[in-house]
Amino acid sequence: MAEVEARKKRKSREGDKRPISRPTFHQKLEINSLQAQRVMDRNFDRVAKALFSTDVILRIIGDRDEVNEVEEIIRNQIEKASDDIMESSNQLKKLMKDNGIEDIPGYSAPTSYSIEITSPQIAQYAHLIRSLDNLMILVDTLWLNSVLTGKQRSDATYQWQQRLLNLASKIIGMERRARNSARNKGKEKEVEREAPKQDEQEDDTENES
Repeated sequence: MAEVEARKKRKSREGDKRPISRPTFHQKLEINSLQAQRVMDRNFDRVAKALFSTDVILRIIGDRDEVNEVEEIIRNQIEKASDDIMESSNQLKKLMKDNGIEDIPGYSAPTSYSIEITSPQIAQYAHLIRSLDNLMILVDTLWLNSVLTGKQRSDATYQWQQRLLNLASKIIGMERRARNSARNKGKEKEVEREAPKQDEQEDDTENES
């Protein structure tokens, strides 16, 4: 009888676990360009949850090498996109300077997003979208000043929008693989408790420019 009561108490304690208190930054992210707004609207929340869940899942699995490997893969993918955006931005800024252009346009419908930063990777991804927005502003500036043609503008905006949407799909795919790994190691219930699975969403990469 005492053993049964002890088991009940253990189960009660397990069921009454308080939520883990995690650090969070609350930020406002103002986005001007249509392309960066599309990336935010379609993918930011899903990517942020995938990044957070992947981190939680891998720590539950307890494989430090796997945690480090996945963190490095995600960091490298985001940094590569960020470096490429910076390189393109520098090229466009040189074009502006060569053509004596100093002013940038305002936008008719900028959007302010309230975001939560719960991991370094989410902060990196938010910064990446901000960098995309700044790049699109440069493209629009050169187009409005007739330095870029309409086709050049359309190609550039579509290319970069898709680049970030495809990156989002890869990050979401890594979360799925982490969940499969946890299931194979018998950690599915613990993972579901700490990082509940999101409703399946189709990756939206429509051909829009």
